[in-house]
Amino acid sequence: MALRLNIQEDNFTAAFDAFVAKDRDGGADVSAVVREVIAEVRADGMGALKSYTEKFDGFALTDSNLRVTPEEIEAAEQACDKDDLEALNFAAERIRRYHEKQIPADVRYTDDEGVTLGWRWTAVDAAGLYAPGGRAAYPSSVLMNAIPAKVAGVSRLAMATPAPKGEMNPLVLAAAKRAGIDEIYRIGGAQAVAALAYGAGPIRPVDVIVGPGNAYVAEAKRQVFGTVGIDSVAGPSEILVISDGKSDPQWIAADLLSQAEHDPSSQSVLITDDVAFADKVEEAVQQQLAENRRREIAEAAWTNNSAIIIISSLDEAPALVDAIAPEHLELAVDDPEALLNKVRHAGAVFLGRHAPEAIGDYVAGPDHVLPTARAARYASGLSVLDFMKRTSIIGCDEAAVAKLGPAAARLADAEGLPAHAKSVRVRLKE
Repeated sequence: MALRLNIQEDNFTAAFDAFVAKDRDGGADVSAVVREVIAEVRADGMGALKSYTEKFDGFALTDSNLRVTPEEIEAAEQACDKDDLEALNFAAERIRRYHEKQIPADVRYTDDEGVTLGWRWTAVDAAGLYAPGGRAAYPSSVLMNAIPAKVAGVSRLAMATPAPKGEMNPLVLAAAKRAGIDEIYRIGGAQAVAALAYGAGPIRPVDVIVGPGNAYVAEAKRQVFGTVGIDSVAGPSEILVISDGKSDPQWIAADLLSQAEHDPSSQSVLITDDVAFADKVEEAVQQQLAENRRREIAEAAWTNNSAIIIISSLDEAPALVDAIAPEHLELAVDDPEALLNKVRHAGAVFLGRHAPEAIGDYVAGPDHVLPTARAARYASGLSVLDFMKRTSIIGCDEAAVAKLGPAAARLADAEGLPAHAKSVRVRLKE
């Protein structure tokens, strides 16, 4: 059973704080291993990729099979179920339309001193996408990571994905085609991140790397940050559901397990003001676990990392939500807007009893790459802005520099930077 907490109990604050602070990653330090992998890829390029691929994926990587060919992509598409492809098309179009609305505007204006100011947005030249191939393959993640990049205007998008025994998921390749990915490579793990960041053999370096992965992939992204930009260092998946007693317990149980089945380190939390409802949800979770093909994974996440929190009033929920800062937040109540206005920290919020988190994972439109491990306190979900950068624009004519220059030169003098001061004063008429 999941942890049960009650806000009326004397030890609630201490127990809740301990729950929030719990390390769900297992505490394994993989930084030294990853550092060695990155160093080998930088030093030996394709040689290192071949060695690691043979070791971890069990097939012989060569210069000729490193990159997936257009013919292989076409064959993969032919192997997919037509209904699956239609669903993929539906999702891709919704994701594209949503992200097109995120394109920021350039601004240019002249202020009261006659200075031209503004900014412009431009896309990075190349982005790398990591698509995992471990416990499950996620064509939806390919769409969610690649489509914002293409909408932003990225001209080159390269995807790395592991191919155990040389095999690749056909629907992942079909998703890559629909997302406009230009290059697909059969490599995974920290070595793939290193190849995207620094280049290896025919793989040219990119400017930004995005996409989920295991602890080694996450650590590799952390270590190459600075050489390239990254979306985030993602942790285990999370869902928090606030529900009163009017929701269907079977619905809420399914929502909680939708994240628990991702990984044993995932977390599901229910906050409710109805003890009887909490009991019914717990019972429904146990029933659904018995029928779930991924029971071992989901049960571990539910038992070891999850919680049911009983509160006296729904008014107490927002403060708890903000402390947890969940990746996904469902508001399964009569008036979700009222609660939404009181919550500050969540990666994505789902309004009402008929908006399950799984809709957001696939077809709603907003990106499902979201901040985890309380990062929603300061971070946002993936968007076109992750593939763009803002350049400031400043322009002065003779009159404008005459108005701004004296103050700039005085500040340069105060900081002990004479060349700074002189570069302004040579333009001023004494």
